[in-house]
Amino acid sequence: MNLFNIEGKKAIVTGGSRGLGHGMAEGLLEAGCEVAIVGSSDTVFAAAEDFSKKGYPCYGVKADLRDRQENYRAFAGCLAALGGDLDILVTAAGIQRRHSAEEFPIEEWDEVLNINLNSVFILCQLAGRIMLKKGYGKIINVASMVSFFGGQTVPAYSAAKGGVTQLTKELSNDWVGRGVNVNAIAPGYMATDMNKAIINNETRYQQISERIPAGRWGTGNDMKGTTIYLASAASDYVSGAVIPVDGGYLVK
Repeated sequence: MNLFNIEGKKAIVTGGSRGLGHGMAEGLLEAGCEVAIVGSSDTVFAAAEDFSKKGYPCYGVKADLRDRQENYRAFAGCLAALGGDLDILVTAAGIQRRHSAEEFPIEEWDEVLNINLNSVFILCQLAGRIMLKKGYGKIINVASMVSFFGGQTVPAYSAAKGGVTQLTKELSNDWVGRGVNVNAIAPGYMATDMNKAIINNETRYQQISERIPAGRWGTGNDMKGTTIYLASAASDYVSGAVIPVDGGYLVK
């Protein structure tokens, strides 16, 4: 069991106030980590307060990760809350915009790429600089099913998540030999706010549901185990991996 012990580790989780990021942050807190969560609205403070009321050491930092400088400010704020050290980074913040490719507004392309890819690189770079100095760290990026296939009406999201998978592999090549593991989780179809458009489309929802061997859509709780694994010594020889957490969807 010591392989999975992450008690006392310090973690940053972006997107930690809702959805899958909230589940991942909760999993780390339940396993004994001290966690700073980043969110784009005041709900991040409410989420952190809720965790704190349960006895977990959690701090909220509000930031708009579309803005490059906000990434640096948010990271500094999280690091200060955690006492200047960092062991685990989870980049779970993400947005979705849906239009056919020929109609996709370039402004929304920029918005999605800034949060879903550019922010991931900036935060990984900042975390890497701290982790490499001490020769230890765990970075967990959040990829997607569209990291493996193209999707529809989501060109920016698909491009960003494809980028996250390749970035994860490149960072692993650079850093794993110096003690920093970089991996990604690729969630399957999850019952979150981001997927409301699909869930509310009866035909599409049924098509997807029929392909999931587990027989259900996932939740934030389904992300906890893989997050703890990738954050712990159990995954010390795992790096550059993109692990599907999808109820078997990919292999159907």
